[in-house]
Amino acid sequence: MRFMGEVLPKKYLIEYPSNMNIVRLLLHKYRTIRYPEYRQKHALDKEYRKLLTYPRYQSGTFELMGKLVKFVDGPSCHFIHKEIFKEEIYRFEATTDKPFIIDAGANIGLGVLYFKKIYPQAEILAFEPDKTVSNVLLENIRTFSFSNVTVIDKALWNENTTLRFHSEGADAGRVSTGSDSENVIEVHAVRLRPYLQQRRVDFLKMDIEGAETTVLKDCADLLGNVDRIFVEYHSFVGKEQSLPELLALLKDSGFRLSISSPGLSSKSPFMKRDTYAGMDMQLNIYGFRN
Repeated sequence: MRFMGEVLPKKYLIEYPSNMNIVRLLLHKYRTIRYPEYRQKHALDKEYRKLLTYPRYQSGTFELMGKLVKFVDGPSCHFIHKEIFKEEIYRFEATTDKPFIIDAGANIGLGVLYFKKIYPQAEILAFEPDKTVSNVLLENIRTFSFSNVTVIDKALWNENTTLRFHSEGADAGRVSTGSDSENVIEVHAVRLRPYLQQRRVDFLKMDIEGAETTVLKDCADLLGNVDRIFVEYHSFVGKEQSLPELLALLKDSGFRLSISSPGLSSKSPFMKRDTYAGMDMQLNIYGFRN
């Protein structure tokens, strides 16, 4: 009854054996009619599940926070929404009602929407180098008429330059490793350093598909200006892993760390390593200060 318990007070809940499907169905029908909040949540859950029925890389819209939000890929949008809005992996307690947040790898803006939901007055700097995706990001921001959100359609790197970028079409666009032969474009890249020098950062979120260690090494001496950091670490098949270096860098910057695996995690890696978009491991790394 966990799903029910997320919506209704415990006094409304009755435990039934798991095989009583007819009773569950009747309870669902009753609660749909009786409780508006249950009906609304069920309708939204149905809307989110529908994202999984879209073919890969087909754009569309779905309802979020009372408005229609655009996406570029249904299945990846479903996964990102689950992490951000249901599991609330980015939730944090700020010491001000106007926190400064850097969203590196903003994609279509679900993170921006979430940050604005919990802190409406937040000032957000969002980086998204894939032009197709950043255009959707801008549209979603305009849909909600958000203020204090700046979008920079550039990649982050350890120098100001032009990079070859693999435009994957969903949530896995990345700086090209050299082996990419399709959907490769050129993008402008900038350093993160200047943005960490300007002011204190309440939350730094990095999901930049393999460039995270390179970028953070370039501004390691400035990470003391960051109160909280989230890094999605990416390990690519056949490439040297930078995880030990990344963890040491964060530790030396004074962060206490917590680590989880969001989706790509091999159950029996000695026998078989699962891969996705050229990666064989992803980790969510949370850094906070005591």
